[in-house]
Amino acid sequence: MAKVFVTVEELKEKARFIDTRFSLTNAEEGQQLFAEGHIQGAIYWDLNLDLSNMASKEGRHPMPSKEQLQALFERSGLRYEDVIYVYDQGGMPFAARAWYMLKYAGFPQVYIVNGGFAALAEKLDVTAEHMNYSPTELQLQWQEQLYAGRADVKVIVEGKEQATLLDARAANRYRGEQEPLDPIAGHIPTAKNFDWEQIKQGASLVSSDDLLAKVAKEEEVVVYCGSGVTASPLFAVLTEAGYEHLRLYVGSYSDWITAYDVETGENK
Repeated sequence: MAKVFVTVEELKEKARFIDTRFSLTNAEEGQQLFAEGHIQGAIYWDLNLDLSNMASKEGRHPMPSKEQLQALFERSGLRYEDVIYVYDQGGMPFAARAWYMLKYAGFPQVYIVNGGFAALAEKLDVTAEHMNYSPTELQLQWQEQLYAGRADVKVIVEGKEQATLLDARAANRYRGEQEPLDPIAGHIPTAKNFDWEQIKQGASLVSSDDLLAKVAKEEEVVVYCGSGVTASPLFAVLTEAGYEHLRLYVGSYSDWITAYDVETGENK
């Protein structure tokens, strides 16, 4: 069983901290929060500027290229031997998004802090000072088995590959009854649904029996949402629960609908 989440009590010394606080309704909020105060030594990664390639047309929060991710990691001064703790406001999807990118790049010791910034601030020093780290040069070991693109999902939909698609959006969006963000309502054909909000417990993300009943550990599972952000918590929770055949479709529904048809209603 892979360790993904840590509490403040489990933190190790001489670790790196990455602040990923963000708001989907106010893109400047995270940077403002970081400027006001963050865990001493932390750097800030912005969902739009660092953890997405907004110049791409592959969904609303497209996957950064490998070159973009490598540049981010190197200018952040990260090393493979670092213990890395990622935090957001707690119970949000942004730390999980960054955690996924780091795991995709092969970093072995990266964790999400349950409880988020508030829990850390009770135990650790908070500062408004910016920390600058010397750039590093990395030989990244990409974990391709963690990633799914549109073509990978298409072969699943067509029945050419056996895998379960798991939609992390709210049930009414999945069923196509309401769609506030994308121009077409519905879900990727054959997908099941599990609203990621169901794994939130206050400022923490935790597994649930309902989630584990939705997909079996031996199944190949591809998790997606609207733009790849809120699918990340499901991916992280399933990873900690011991699921070993997981991929994240980062482009997600907003990418799928640019090329292919959708379903409405519900798949059991």
